[in-house]
Amino acid sequence: MIQTDKELVFSESVKAGKRIYYFDVKQSRNGDRYIAITESKKIVSGDEDNPQVSYEKHKLFLYKEDFDKFISALRNAIDIAGQGQSTDHEQSSAPQADTSSSDIDIQF
Repeated sequence: MIQTDKELVFSESVKAGKRIYYFDVKQSRNGDRYIAITESKKIVSGDEDNPQVSYEKHKLFLYKEDFDKFISALRNAIDIAGQGQSTDHEQSSAPQADTSSSDIDIQF
């Protein structure tokens, strides 16, 4: 098997309405692993008789040195979104201590 620049190690997808989220673990040539998160959104244009289907894609690359910071920020965002109301303090972009009580259990 020929190794490509970005060898796929693991992949999982999540369907959410017109969107699909792909979580791919890839390995670079030097052996480092990273996560590629892709959002794919189905776009239908044109008329009913002749619909034109295309896909809009957005990618996010997450490297292992940033996993902990990413998880902390994601937990904080999920906790605040789950509360349903925001305050001026919550809208601050300043880093906050991880005081989450989320059920997310992500480990690397």
